[in-house]
Amino acid sequence: MEFQIGEKVVYPNQGVGIVEQISTRNLTGQPEMFYLLKLSSSSMRVMVPTGSVASVGLRRVTRNSEIGGVLDYLQKGRCKSAQDWKGRFKENSEKMRSGSLMQVAEVFKTLIILNQAKPLSFREKKMLDRSWLLLVDEIAVARGQAKETVEANLTKSLGKSNLRAPLPS
Repeated sequence: MEFQIGEKVVYPNQGVGIVEQISTRNLTGQPEMFYLLKLSSSSMRVMVPTGSVASVGLRRVTRNSEIGGVLDYLQKGRCKSAQDWKGRFKENSEKMRSGSLMQVAEVFKTLIILNQAKPLSFREKKMLDRSWLLLVDEIAVARGQAKETVEANLTKSLGKSNLRAPLPS
């Protein structure tokens, strides 16, 4: 998969970024092409070798047409996860690293449901907050909407299945 300078991409578990530069560097003794990304949420810069795009999971922003499926899942989708904390955390971590917006939504909804039944561990609370930010950021970019508008839409979708959006910590 090739990207152009100025293109918005998703770096798994970190969020949306912009390709600022495509350059060749000689870091390992062999010249190699890199994408220089600036991540929107943290302003952090990341170099990704062009040959590692697939293994890293770097991808284009989800199309607006696919966002409806994510919102529909938040309204009506069924969640299943491991009962023990360790298995659940491992499963959710893998989904977060996958880079798939739908899998991030699955983690988010699973943790929202769990949070309403009992308090989350510190690490799961952090994952819930992270999944919320990743959803909001990518949907805002895909739809060209303000984050506040996206948050309101997500809250409304969750409300249809009697779930409450998390308050930022």
